[in-house]
Formats: sequence, C-alpha cells, structure tokens
Amino acid sequence: MHYFTASDGARIAYEDEGEGRPLLLLHGLMAHNDFFALQRPLADRFRLIRPDLRGHGESHARTGLEVERLAADMADLAAALDLKDAVVVGWSLGASVLWHLLAGPASHRFAGAVVVDMTPRVENDAQWTLGLTPEACDARREAIESDFASFATQAGQAIFAEEGHHHGARWAGAEFARNDPVAIAALWNSLRQQDFRPLLGEIRQPTLIVHGAHSHLYTRETAEHLAAAIPHSTLITFDRSGHSPHFEQPDLFNRTLTDFADSLPPVRDRQSAI
Repeated sequence: MHYFTASDGARIAYEDEGEGRPLLLLHGLMAHNDFFALQRPLADRFRLIRPDLRGHGESHARTGLEVERLAADMADLAAALDLKDAVVVGWSLGASVLWHLLAGPASHRFAGAVVVDMTPRVENDAQWTLGLTPEACDARREAIESDFASFATQAGQAIFAEEGHHHGARWAGAEFARNDPVAIAALWNSLRQQDFRPLLGEIRQPTLIVHGAHSHLYTRETAEHLAAAIPHSTLITFDRSGHSPHFEQPDLFNRTLTDFADSLPPVRDRQSAI
C-alpha cells in the first residue's frame, strides 16, 4: 500500500502496480480498492492505480466527506503521480468522482473514461426519473443511520445479479460493514445532491458506458441517457451482471477495458485533432 497527502492534509491510500498507460480505478460507496482485485491481471499491460477513496478502506477521514473533495483528492493523486494519457474508471460513486475530474483542471491527464452502472443524478424529481425515488434515498439514509450492519449486508447482496456470487455477496457485505457509518452517511447525503447532467455534453474524452443488465439500481434507460448525452460515448451491456460487472464478469470486463484503452490515441494527439 502507498500513501500520499492530499492538499487539505488528509492521508489517502492507494495501490500502484504495473507499467504502461495508467488506469485509475475508482470504487463505489462503502467499497475499497480490493473491489477491483479481479482487474489486477491488467497490470501486465497497464499501470494499475487503485485508491481507497476518502472515508473508505485505509483512507481514514471524518472531514471533507463530500464528492467534490473526493474528486479533489484524485486530482491531487493524478498530479502527484504525474499521470498522463490515463483512463479513469468510475464505478457507482466512483463515476461521480470521475465526472468531477473530467470537469476540472485535472481533465487534461485523462485520455478516456469508463462509467460503470451509474446515473448522473441519484435522486429523482418531477422532471427526472432515471435515478432513485426520494423515498428510496430517504430509506437508505435512515438504514445507514439506524442499522448500518444490516444495511451493509443487504447492499452487498444488491450489487450482484440475482443468481450466483453468493460468496462475493457475503464478502462484499462484510467489507461494507467495516466502514464508519458516520462517514458513509455524509457521503450518501453529498451524493444525493449531485447533478452532472449539465456537464455531460462538455466531456471530450471518449467514454465507455458499462451497464449491468440485471442491475437493481439503474436501468438501461439510464445508461442510454448517458450514451446520448456524452458526445464520444459507447454503451455496452453485460448480460449476466448486476451493479458490478467488473466483479461479476471480470474476464469480459478486463478484455473490454483493454480494447477500449488500446483504441485511444495519446492525449497530445487527440487534443491536436479536436
């Protein structure tokens, strides 16, 4: 495990292995870098960077628990490692961090992006129905605050398709339960406030939209909205996956990610062509 100090003094943990084009893998809420452990074979061809986002894993923190600050941490990390020509992969919460990165001053460090089963706005309203209902969002908040252990166990099951992965669901639930519920509650509240719809049309990096056909959180219509809103995007559906295609169909995910990364020109060439 490696560590770096973010601009506000927080200590952020990350794994860094392999050589080649950097792949920055950003996990979901309550997860940590080992939720991308099945992508470690990619280190044979790429530089694989797997951070623990603030408030998760070994990146202990009880301040700065907002999505914007998590993105600032990753911008700090990208600068500290002098990343160039990188691909950023964001799963669930990690995709929200990804969108802040691509909208901010660190955007030039990334040649492409992969969004894994996420919506640009979590909480629905009268004009938006491709996220979660306010009632569902409130129920999650209440469960986090009142019975975090049970919530974590159920969430571990919910990231998978209905069939199979029983061991994975038990492991995920146990790992989720290790988190500080105060930190997770703060991050959930921040995530509910995010709305990336105005930013999607400004993304210039080629983007792969990954959707799990059996996701219990977001529908294919959500993924199709992203594919239509982001200019240079492609949608791929993993037919045997739920919310976590990288975990449920890792071989296919790794091949897909490799093909996508290999298809990208260096940043300098892509920028000169725009």
